[in-house]
Amino acid sequence: MSRLLVKLGLCLALMTFSAGAFAQVRAWLDRDRINADESLVLSIQLEGVAGSGPNYGPLLGDFKLIASNAGTSLEPGRGGMVMRTLFLASLRPLRSGLLTIPSLQVNGMSTRPLSVMVVGNAPEPPQQQPQPVATGADVFMETLLDDDSPYVQQAVGLTVRLYSALTLVGGKLDQPTPQGASLTRVGDDNQYDRDISGRRYTIVERRFLLVPERSGPMALPQARFDGRSAPGLFDQLTGSGGDDQHARSRPRTLNVLAAPANAPQPWLPLRSVTLRYRSTPQGLRVGSAAAVVVEATIDGANAAQLPELLLPPIDGVQVFPEPVQADEGFNEGRPRVRLIRKFSLVPSRPGPVRVDGLRMDWWDVVGGAARSTTLPPLNLTVTGVGGAAAAASNPGGAQRPTRRTRARRSAPMRRPRPRRRSAMRRGRARRCCSRCFG
Repeated sequence: MSRLLVKLGLCLALMTFSAGAFAQVRAWLDRDRINADESLVLSIQLEGVAGSGPNYGPLLGDFKLIASNAGTSLEPGRGGMVMRTLFLASLRPLRSGLLTIPSLQVNGMSTRPLSVMVVGNAPEPPQQQPQPVATGADVFMETLLDDDSPYVQQAVGLTVRLYSALTLVGGKLDQPTPQGASLTRVGDDNQYDRDISGRRYTIVERRFLLVPERSGPMALPQARFDGRSAPGLFDQLTGSGGDDQHARSRPRTLNVLAAPANAPQPWLPLRSVTLRYRSTPQGLRVGSAAAVVVEATIDGANAAQLPELLLPPIDGVQVFPEPVQADEGFNEGRPRVRLIRKFSLVPSRPGPVRVDGLRMDWWDVVGGAARSTTLPPLNLTVTGVGGAAAAASNPGGAQRPTRRTRARRSAPMRRPRPRRRSAMRRGRARRCCSRCFG
């Protein structure tokens, strides 16, 4: 029994050491831009080890801690089951401007600092304000579009918000897909608070990617919510389970424009395109690989809508592209994506080489004009002979002879002496032959 307890304790110690060795922490915000009368959610995830909650003291100078909670789960990972603890904190800014959430200590580890832009008392643009007809209601909805007159196949950001001054205990939020378009949900729901006309509302924000498939008027169906609110004091006294709550957004109509005749092909309606080199080599060497890393930042599309990032053909150089790394987001009510791709260049001969920059032709949906974004060319020099070219000049991997091998080759070859059989073996052979051949 004692041996079993010792083995069990040793296993637990090894498990604790393994989890602690790979423990990590990360933090993020649900939004990077809010109004002064709104709250935001800070999420901190501790992975690989169980620990106590973070110390929120360093951020209380610029924020008020409204509420906090935590939850632990055991999820499958690369090396087996991984323990993850998620800490959530609802924060309300105490001033406007660019605020920084400093590094916080969690179980002996530090989170990275985060920034959020808090907009002051300036009025919101009309498309961002709650619908006046619904102001003062306990529960209401609104839908926001980042473009009411998009082009066909343009990615349109659609945001559905549910406002509630009551505590909701359940319900269903739905946005039907309009005819002649595709609708895809983006990310998880955001939840925060806002003061409207002297009342505090909890807002559930759901985001979608709307892509019209044909031109002409397109009706956007009403978003719907059906649920129940928590019972009040009177409901509890009478045994009631709360009231039914229903909300609908107002109807919206989009005017979808056709692709212009002078638009570049393939058709790519965007708001902005930025290209840059993340890294370039100083020079090239024959047979050796050198890396060129390109970054593209696209406003108004997701990764699936964009063409493949490819370098133009290079004379005398083989190009080996690696898989694209995509970082997709939903900022300011519309989709944005950052693409990073690495290209390995392997030249086959020395001399000067010109690497033409990557080019992307697109249609500016804001300016209504064709645009072209191109990286500047790279003028490189190929020198020397690398490992691959050296291997090609010595096929089969043959090694050069050394002194010892040259001496062995120059020495005369000796003829091997025949092996002599013993008398016993000769006698056996004679008896076998006499029996077989008489």
